[in-house]
Parts: sequence; C-alpha cells; structure tokens
Amino acid sequence: MTNWYRVRFAAFLTLVVLCFAIPVAAVYSSFQKQQHIREQIVLHLRNANANLNEKDLRAISRTVCEASKKYGIDYRLVLALMKVESNFRHDAVSGMGARGLLQVKPSLAKYMASDMGIEWRGNRTIDDPGNNIRIGIHFLSELVHRFYCVTTALRAYNMGPEKTRELPPEKMTSPQGFPGLVLREYDRNIVILPDP
Repeated sequence: MTNWYRVRFAAFLTLVVLCFAIPVAAVYSSFQKQQHIREQIVLHLRNANANLNEKDLRAISRTVCEASKKYGIDYRLVLALMKVESNFRHDAVSGMGARGLLQVKPSLAKYMASDMGIEWRGNRTIDDPGNNIRIGIHFLSELVHRFYCVTTALRAYNMGPEKTRELPPEKMTSPQGFPGLVLREYDRNIVILPDP
C-alpha cells in the first residue's frame, strides 16, 4: 500500500509541476517574443535614422507594441504609416497642422484623447510621442472596423472618413496614392521584421 501511495503522490506532483510549468513557459516564451520584436523595432528606427535618443527609441518601441496589440493592428503597418506620415520625425508638423510621428490633427486628437482617458493639454498632448502613437493607432483601428478594409482605412486616415465616403467605391479601395505608399512600406516591413 505504501508504494501505491508514493506512486500516486509522485504522479500528482508531476501533474502539478506540469500544470504550472507549461503556462509559465508559454508566458515566458511570449514575453521573449515581445522583447525580440521591441529590439527589432529599435533597430528598425535606428536604421531609418530616426533622430531620437536610445531612451526615446525604446519608449516608442514599447508603445507601438502595446498599442498595436491592444487595438489589433499589425505593428509593422503602424511603422509603415509612421514612415510615410512623418519619416519617423516625432516633431513633424504638416501644413494642415497634423503633428508627430503619426501626424494626428489636434481636433481629432482632442476628441480621441477624451474617448481614451488621456488628459488633453493642447498640442503638448500629441507632441508626446507615446500619446501620438496611442491616439493614431486607436484611430486607425476605428477606421479599419468602420470600413472593413485596410486600404480604405489608410485612405480615410489620410483624407478623413467623410471625404473618403464621398469617393466612388473603386477609388475608395484603390491602393493608389497614400494607401499604396503605406502598403509598399508595410510589405518591406513584413520581409524584415518578425511576425507579431
């Protein structure tokens, strides 16, 4: 009888260890993958001559990863959009007043910040790269859900949703112009950056 209890106890301990070890290993593996992706983003930004110090590169990398995951947008698409919109310049300001890495307009940012629980402090809010990225990715995510098409969402990101709706359907979904620039950059990113 004693051996039977020992065998059962050993089997029980083995199961307990496996029950905890497998999820921990999976979480650790996922953590390692996220760390690898963040490092690759830092290298990507550095290679693109983003004029940022190491601390800012790492903060941007972390924010891109976290916000992309939260809103279900491929981080490589976000980097492509960032490249086309601002050429990775966190202080970029367009002639239309759009600001930062993802060229977010203040009027949109004010509305989105309120919706996201981000305190609005005027342009300073979107001049902060973290807020700019979170607001831009959230907006892109809303456009993808609204239009059910990445190409159309990119056009709406650039032109605005209302102007995009006024286009004929074939023009709306066409990869010509701005969406094509972003999608070509995205294709390059898919080749050189790891899957999310």
